[in-house]
Amino acid sequence: MSFLMDTYKRLPVSFVYGKGVYLYDDKGKAYLDLVGGVAVNVLGHSDEDLINALCEQTRKLWHVSNLYQNPWQEEVAKLLVERFWTSAKVFFCNSGAEANEGAIKLVRRFFWEKGEKRYRIITFKNGFHGRTFGAMSATAQEKIHTGFEPLLEGFDYAEFNNIESVKRLLKKETAGIMLEVIQGEGGINEADVEFLQEVQEICKREGILLIVDEVQTGVGRTGRFYAYEHYGIEPDIITLAKGLGGGFPIGCVLAKEEIAQAFKPGSHGSTFGGNPLACACAKVVIEKVSKLLDHVEQVGQYFKERLSTFGKVKGKGLMLGLERNENCQEVVLKALERGLLINCTSERVIRFVPPLIIQKQHVDFAIDILKDIL
Repeated sequence: MSFLMDTYKRLPVSFVYGKGVYLYDDKGKAYLDLVGGVAVNVLGHSDEDLINALCEQTRKLWHVSNLYQNPWQEEVAKLLVERFWTSAKVFFCNSGAEANEGAIKLVRRFFWEKGEKRYRIITFKNGFHGRTFGAMSATAQEKIHTGFEPLLEGFDYAEFNNIESVKRLLKKETAGIMLEVIQGEGGINEADVEFLQEVQEICKREGILLIVDEVQTGVGRTGRFYAYEHYGIEPDIITLAKGLGGGFPIGCVLAKEEIAQAFKPGSHGSTFGGNPLACACAKVVIEKVSKLLDHVEQVGQYFKERLSTFGKVKGKGLMLGLERNENCQEVVLKALERGLLINCTSERVIRFVPPLIIQKQHVDFAIDILKDIL
């Protein structure tokens, strides 16, 4: 009997140890990890630099609250802003859902401060922004909403890669457009360059804020530190989490300085957000991932080419999806038996979001197993 709430479809395996791109179960069996904690373990498991940074920090200070100056946050924020815009500010939280909640609040607060009655945000079908109430309401998927209605009011749902559907939803109350440049949970659906650039133009013309959810795509996942860099756009706000701490919970909102100023003392907060332990990990991740970007592009392209023999492959870098004409859950179970961890999303897409340190020989091992299964 389990004492846990039944909120996850857990696979029949229990992991007790991890090293590099491998996880080991309680019987000592090794598994090649192509799930990476769902795009979280960017440096793999038991990375020595992460361990050393975390252990060193645990001997100094764990938590002091955000009532006081936090030099660890300042250090990490500087690294993130230098890769984003030089005139940006950062708010730290603990997760992707919290980051998106913060972004939603910031958009509303920004226009409130300007005296404009703008509060509506356009999001996209098959997108995913989290499971807290605001983030869930921003997520245009019925399966996420069911049983939790009424949702938070103020969101309009457009068709992904359909600029006309965006134009039809524009209202005088529209404050922002929020999207993932590659929809992760929705099936590794990549935005067209032209579509994103047209969205950017609409935002500039209408005075609307562009929010890019980089919770899954960010921190090197696609071969650029921020995935929006592939598309020639410049968002006003981005959100990060998942890979930022390499497995230690941390998220953040980055916003252009003129937008970030809408948050005043008392308007938003987080008890644990950006604590010294999380920031110690994030600093290591940012520094190491910044040196892995070419590797991610090269191995990602190799992986994509090898997967293409099995069907349509979507995505960039090491955020890939193999689209099948069948429910993929059985494939996931068969791969598990063979010591390969993969994930099924949107029912018919096998998602691959491994640690960014994966090598070509690991790809070859995975392809051999998939060849037998598929």
